[in-house]
Amino acid sequence: MTENTTIDRPTPAISAAQSEVEEQLIRNVLASFDSCDNPRLKQLMQAIVRHLHAFIRDVRLTEDEWNTAISFLTEVGHITDDRRQEFILLSDVFGASMQTINVNNEAYKNATEATVFGPFFVDDAPQIEHGGDIAGGATGQPCWVEGTVADTDGNPIQNARIEVWEADEDGFYDVQYGDDRVSGRAHLYSDDDGRFRFWGLTPTPYPIPHDGPVGRMLAATGRSPMRASHLHFMVTAPGQRALVTHIFVRGDELLTSDTVFGVKQSLIKDFVEQPAGTPAPDGRDLGDSTWARAEFDIVLAPEI
Repeated sequence: MTENTTIDRPTPAISAAQSEVEEQLIRNVLASFDSCDNPRLKQLMQAIVRHLHAFIRDVRLTEDEWNTAISFLTEVGHITDDRRQEFILLSDVFGASMQTINVNNEAYKNATEATVFGPFFVDDAPQIEHGGDIAGGATGQPCWVEGTVADTDGNPIQNARIEVWEADEDGFYDVQYGDDRVSGRAHLYSDDDGRFRFWGLTPTPYPIPHDGPVGRMLAATGRSPMRASHLHFMVTAPGQRALVTHIFVRGDELLTSDTVFGVKQSLIKDFVEQPAGTPAPDGRDLGDSTWARAEFDIVLAPEI
């Protein structure tokens, strides 16, 4: 995506003959999928043809613009590897990730709302016990996080798997350092009463990776790459819909401009700073450091 891409060109008048040429092409492309044996695949392919051609015709896309788009997507593919997923970033900044989540996680009673997964989840994060520390050497203000996991009828869910991950105070996840460190992430299980508790870091704002094609697109369109401060959760339990969500820091000035549109009001929580010397809930010696605490009660929808 480049800054000299043509924009805001006036839409020329289209003759009836030209319109028929364009519409005939759409009919031909749609018909090419008529023999598809998979009804869902056929629906998806024909729908994307209709929407893509509607976009091309609506903006009267130039060949230079189309070639620029192809070059942009090629760059997105080239920079993507096993540690960086530029296509997820692209999906996120267009709101496509968030909209897909909305479509697939319909509101159900008082269930906790879902939000974007993000590109930095890693399988096999270490397990911690209750009251353990997910920081693993990552820098930042210590933060005590506690809460419950329950179903929509208020029944506690024991042994729910709770994955948590976050960036350090410099705005980087462990995988961004490239030295195989494991920090700022772990998993634990809810206890017999559905409760959980752990030490993490007080979330801070950070930019999504913006040194690649997605970052250049944001810059060219005058958008910020910044994400609102957040802590990731993924919670799973038998018979319950898997939940992927964040909690956000109340008062963060980026709550209304999160670059991936992930903020929901129900997920904004109080992270209350505790003065230095305030006793920690588990007796941890924090010396002269301030620390914060937050509560997050999770409600899982039933698996349908």
